Amino acid sequence: MKSSNRPLLRSALLLLLPLCGAARADWVQATDPLAIRPLPDNMQTQAQNPPTFSWSRHPSAPPEYVVQVYLNGVLNRTFKSTRNWYLPPRALPVGNYTWRVRPSTSQEWSTPRSFVIASNSQLFEVAENLALRNAVTRKARPRALPSGLKPFSSWSAAMRADRQQALTGLTNEVNYYVSSLKTVSDSEWPLPGSKIRTAALVAQQSNIMQRVNPNARQLEGAATLYRLTGQQAYLDEAIRRGDQFAALDVNGPTSFANQDMGSRVIAQSLMKAIDMLAGALVVNGDTTRRDKWLSVVAARTSALYADLSAGGGRLDQLPYDSHAATSMAYLTLTSTLALGDIPAAADWFDFSFRAFVSSFSVWSGPEGGFANGTAYAEYEADFALQIWPALAQATGVNMFDKPWSRGYAQFLMHFVPPGQQTHVFGDGHETAPEYRFMKGFASRYATPQAAWYVKNLTRPDDVLATLQAPYPMPVATVAAAAATPPANAAYYPSIGWTAMHSNLADSGRTSLYFKASPYGSFNHSHGDQNGFVLFSGGVPLLTETGWYDWYDSPLWNSWYRQSKSHNALTFDGGIGQVVEGYEEPLSRNGRINAFSTTPAVDYVEGDATPAYAGLLKSATRKIWYVRGTDTAVILDQYASATPRVFEWNFHGYAPIDADAAGNISITNQGRKVCLVPLATSDQRFERRVGPPPQSGTYEDHGVFVKAAAATSGEFLTVLDVGCKGTAVRLDTSGGLRKVVVGTQTLTLPLPK
Repeated sequence: MKSSNRPLLRSALLLLLPLCGAARADWVQATDPLAIRPLPDNMQTQAQNPPTFSWSRHPSAPPEYVVQVYLNGVLNRTFKSTRNWYLPPRALPVGNYTWRVRPSTSQEWSTPRSFVIASNSQLFEVAENLALRNAVTRKARPRALPSGLKPFSSWSAAMRADRQQALTGLTNEVNYYVSSLKTVSDSEWPLPGSKIRTAALVAQQSNIMQRVNPNARQLEGAATLYRLTGQQAYLDEAIRRGDQFAALDVNGPTSFANQDMGSRVIAQSLMKAIDMLAGALVVNGDTTRRDKWLSVVAARTSALYADLSAGGGRLDQLPYDSHAATSMAYLTLTSTLALGDIPAAADWFDFSFRAFVSSFSVWSGPEGGFANGTAYAEYEADFALQIWPALAQATGVNMFDKPWSRGYAQFLMHFVPPGQQTHVFGDGHETAPEYRFMKGFASRYATPQAAWYVKNLTRPDDVLATLQAPYPMPVATVAAAAATPPANAAYYPSIGWTAMHSNLADSGRTSLYFKASPYGSFNHSHGDQNGFVLFSGGVPLLTETGWYDWYDSPLWNSWYRQSKSHNALTFDGGIGQVVEGYEEPLSRNGRINAFSTTPAVDYVEGDATPAYAGLLKSATRKIWYVRGTDTAVILDQYASATPRVFEWNFHGYAPIDADAAGNISITNQGRKVCLVPLATSDQRFERRVGPPPQSGTYEDHGVFVKAAAATSGEFLTVLDVGCKGTAVRLDTSGGLRKVVVGTQTLTLPLPK
């Protein structure tokens, strides 16, 4: 996974420095935009029962908090927590609730907040830590594999029909890499660690992950094959790969301080191998090898734990850290598998497990989106497949059962449908989806939608994840005839994304994605509020541009995340949304004002005004997608206190063609879109130049630009997918303004 490398020092200081001044009346609501938010709130029906209660820390840093929960005005439960969140171990009865919290050292109660537990709030109960630890340590190894996983020799005919291909695939993979995958060595990475991110150091950091990841997979793959086949060759290969990891200097280039991602992978893969190989690591009572591996796991995981637990748990108060959140997942599984063998694992587990499972992602609400973009959503699916199944087998807590996780599977279907050639929005948007991760994630659900998605993803399964999964896979229990795609249009309110498809079931579908996100350009997001992306048959037509060389690189700052590299509004030669700063982009954001969908027309309205950080008085975009004619009408309206020359940016991975008559089109891989401005007397088309694209790719850039500076105005543009010449006209009769697209009439607001 690519790292955000966020400024951890600032986070640590925020937690460690004393807060001055008296507490505010409602102290649970911090002024820092990065702080945890008090939830549940606003009388919202909870997707999960019981919900996680969260609040900002009290300035006095009390040793404990007291939480009171009222059902229909009557005190129902009282909880105590040493941290600023609490997940009750048992479900709450259906009803209307309020809750409040105070420090254990005072009677300074927070303002009561309301929520609803409904009959359809999904049950997700998690026992307390002591009960979980006892259950884990009672399990025989391997804890991480399904208890019913049998050696291949005893597979039933049905299981062989289902899993033989995966077993053959993993066997071929491991056998191939026995000789072709070089073992890792500290000598490969001579550059000393530094806080200064030079291109050479970034390349070395990247190379460490390029070397560690396949070796970790080879270790786990060989250990899995040994469990399934009992063949000595796979035990030998697993031991060889484990020994190489154990030989690396825990304070060297792969140390937590120098490459925390590599260090956490090494620790987890070793612990998984210790679990799967079990007694095979002990020869004639000699535990030397096993002890060595455990000592390496302990050293690397202790460093990870020290980082995450700093200040009482930095993610508890400042959760918007994708890098640390992934580290918490590694800590959770490693500590679970290490219980009983590493004394410190009990502390690691008590710190991480409930924190991890109680509130898995801060990158969306309970509906399951992912604000950091679909490339990072893919990485999240990959991590889930590496960690969640083993965690479920060891503890009985299945993360795939969380309401967020179920919604996340739907999110992947809507924004990375079968056949789409690139990701959308945020870092990595230009990369091709690796569908085996999305397929593996969706396979964990016995729903018609998951069955449709899995059936239409032509990429093979991840063979390692498949062989470690329970049999049969949940999706396999859905009848083929029942497979049905989700709705053609969807709105994910907590991240401000919408998807509008002509027909999800059709591989030649048109897909129009729009974003106006409350997350702004924070973390791995870009300055693309009110931005859109258009695909036809999975082929990108109107695209985002640039490429992700590394986080915070010169290209990343100057072009990749700027509004001018997206299909978004700029002015005065490419000035766009303000993306500089650290926490500031979280409040320089967008929002969806309206969304509706019918079989004939989808509609979305976004407001990106805050993203321009006061440079504009208003910036709204309205999009109507007319499904019958496969046409989109886009209306941008804007206002500024000072006159500006406004620009409507658009981009393609193929040449932008402007013919002699002024018609603008893009044709890519036989798919085409025509851009038709309406009321064009005050604007013109211009070509723009961006930085060199990634090697082997092509990018073209254009704008519709206003003829003169003004304090307000609009762009009205039609996207004719397929360049069918759909009849479109602007009608201003009767004091109204309408766009007639074929036989569909759309009523537009009057110019401001």
